[in-house]
Amino acid sequence: MNILLVEDDQKTAAFIARGFSELGHAVDCSADGEGGLERARQPVYDVLIVDRMLPGRSGLSLIEALRSGGVKTPILILTALSAVDERVEGLEAGADDYLGKPFAFSELLARVRALHRRGLNDDVADRDQVLIGDLHVDLRARGVCRAGRRLDLTPQEYRLLEFLVRHAGQTVTRTMLLEGLWSYDFDTRTNIIDAHISRLRAKIDRGFERPLLHTLRGVGYVLDAE
Repeated sequence: MNILLVEDDQKTAAFIARGFSELGHAVDCSADGEGGLERARQPVYDVLIVDRMLPGRSGLSLIEALRSGGVKTPILILTALSAVDERVEGLEAGADDYLGKPFAFSELLARVRALHRRGLNDDVADRDQVLIGDLHVDLRARGVCRAGRRLDLTPQEYRLLEFLVRHAGQTVTRTMLLEGLWSYDFDTRTNIIDAHISRLRAKIDRGFERPLLHTLRGVGYVLDAE
């Protein structure tokens, strides 16, 4: 996952960023509301974690601005304000979930993963056709063509391609693929990802002039026409 964390407490921000980074996720941090809003408007994040009380602009104001601007990225609020009315206020502002401080990282992780899965499902519902270079993916019919040529993918190859399509232009780590496609954690050094990527690449890139599926050694993969 690509996560934006908007949190002004340095210790809390470092704790959260370290936890997600150790699991292979990318975390960008902002320490104030205005900077967080500017970053959150960029369509590169899978989940936003926003502290309610921020300098410059409150977390609620940040969320309201994002939602009024059409940003649909899932948002989790972190705050020490845990009364029912305050939780309701946060959700009505446009947040998707609410976690009070102090918190266990395991619970934060579970909630962020749930929001990420929900966001992927919502995106599937919103988009039917995706074009990346000359690769056309029909998400409703589960059809794939490149340069007008139909590609026959196995169900697992299609699931892998769909996941990459949902993150087109973004780095997808091995951990993200393991969690998103197999729904459990195990040694990320396993070659299961390499094997599936190799088979998918053979079908969508072999025989075509320009490769679309790129390997970033030691980092992950990117599906991109550039």
